[in-house]
Amino acid sequence: MGEEVKIRLGVAPAPGTGPARFAELAGTLEEAGVDSLWLSELVYAPDVDPMIGMAHALARTSRLKVGTGVAILPGRHPVLVAKQLVTLAGLAPKRVLPVFGLRPARAAEGALFPVPRGRRAAVFDESLTLLRLLLDGDEVDFHGEFFQVEGATVGPRPPKRLDVWLGGAAPAALRRAGRLSDGWLGSFLPPDQARAARIAIQQAADEADREIEADHFGLSLAVAFDGDVPDELREMTARRSPGVPVTDVVATSWAEARRLLEQHIDAGLSKFVLRPVGTGGYAEFLDGFRRELMPLQN
Repeated sequence: MGEEVKIRLGVAPAPGTGPARFAELAGTLEEAGVDSLWLSELVYAPDVDPMIGMAHALARTSRLKVGTGVAILPGRHPVLVAKQLVTLAGLAPKRVLPVFGLRPARAAEGALFPVPRGRRAAVFDESLTLLRLLLDGDEVDFHGEFFQVEGATVGPRPPKRLDVWLGGAAPAALRRAGRLSDGWLGSFLPPDQARAARIAIQQAADEADREIEADHFGLSLAVAFDGDVPDELREMTARRSPGVPVTDVVATSWAEARRLLEQHIDAGLSKFVLRPVGTGGYAEFLDGFRRELMPLQN
């Protein structure tokens, strides 16, 4: 019999959570027994920068895992990203969970991550390849189309290999996840599409003679407590999952959140990020989270 897949639930800050409100969040989540905290890359917004937010949250806790869900890699030099990650992983072993994506969720922020015109996907692939070499090796020579380094070293490797996950749901993104990632964190997908994405990633990994662990597939899920899904979220859902009812993508109550999570677990996913939508406080959110969803963990 295979080893039981671990179901784990994390939390993402509500949209617009700025530094003042974020400052105590990590400690609050750890005290509540939450597995992980996930930070999105939103520049033109009050939200904290994901790398700085990770450092802050890791420094204030001893057990909480902290990840990016997701940060943008193309447009950043992978050597600098590797340096940030090995530093964080050295300071907080086994608690750093990087997830990267191709482009920002908001088109207006695309220019902040500059790459040659029409080459963002190619830069992403090469960035991931170099990043992995830097995280796994003591000294790296690399001569690619976009990056050239000689004798690059970013410090001691963390005691546990640092996994790099990817987001995205387009066919090319799923193939990239299979070829180059250690796991996948999707979003705005109903359970049937999440299952299809997982299978596509595993097929791409097989074709690349790689294996992605069975418990390295996850999903970010928004929860609108009062059933009122904001227009911006409805528009994003329609854009990301055309023709899919919003209630198959966004949970409109705790009961619906549990229903969707159970369906995603049946689809082969096991890591989840719950993001509150609305103006309710974190105390109210965590009360419902612990009561209704944490029993799903094993």
